Amino acid sequence: MRKDIEIVVNSAATTCFNERYDVALGINTFGAFNVLNFGKKCDKIKLFLHISTAYVCGEKAGMILEQRFYMGETLKGAHSINIFEEKRTMAEQLAQLQYHGAPDKEKKSSMKEFGLERAKLNGWPNTYVFTKAMGEMLLGQFKGDLPLVIIRPTMIASTYKQPFPGWIEGVRTFDSLIVSYGKGKLTCFPGNPNTIIDVIPVDMVVNAMVVAVKVHYADRQHACETIYHVSSSFRNPLTFSDLQYLSHCYFIKNPWIDANGLRVKVGQPTIFSKATTFYLYMQMKYVLPLKVWFS
Repeated sequence: MRKDIEIVVNSAATTCFNERYDVALGINTFGAFNVLNFGKKCDKIKLFLHISTAYVCGEKAGMILEQRFYMGETLKGAHSINIFEEKRTMAEQLAQLQYHGAPDKEKKSSMKEFGLERAKLNGWPNTYVFTKAMGEMLLGQFKGDLPLVIIRPTMIASTYKQPFPGWIEGVRTFDSLIVSYGKGKLTCFPGNPNTIIDVIPVDMVVNAMVVAVKVHYADRQHACETIYHVSSSFRNPLTFSDLQYLSHCYFIKNPWIDANGLRVKVGQPTIFSKATTFYLYMQMKYVLPLKVWFS
């Protein structure tokens, strides 16, 4: 295999925002590093393509430039991070839990909390984007003379055209909102109607990957690191109110069929732009009836 491979594409990841720190580090950070080391051992290797996420950039406003992460860089500026020390600290934390005989449930919750703690300490909102950012750092630092292309998509949604419109494998990101609404289980949710949801169809992400491979394979004399953000919010923004309207129109024309073979009727979903209004609604709609029921 090593004698024939010219291009390595790494898209493996755990996308759970609050994944166990040991799992996320093992896949998103050092998993990418291990694939890079394999690629560098291939005799004819010409290009390494890595799929990351646009949200490694953190919670910023405006147009985000396609800049690389340097080794040890954090979103807090003055603070720096040692990735290999992070791995050692994680291993020590896990070893302590195992030494004290912590049950699996406790180990899982503790490692999740530890990951979120480390992410927020360094300026990232969750474990997923933190470990993906560290993965990018390792690739950039240790790629050597190998040309590196990093694709950073935003929220990946169902297909635009290929293999057919609307195809997706599994329910991810904001898809769960749409499915829950279609089933009649979600009648409202909090959010600003004007908030832009940056989503990109999965076939467009794949097309971007193919084009990037074509361009950089042809220009492989330059051992550079190139980053592409694949997103929609700048040229074709989708707002919460757009999602509300489109979801309603779709399920009116194509109602969900429940387990009994009956069509699920949906009304217009309500968007609460203020947390206080949403809280009062939940209290009146669910909490108070439950209190009366159990009193």
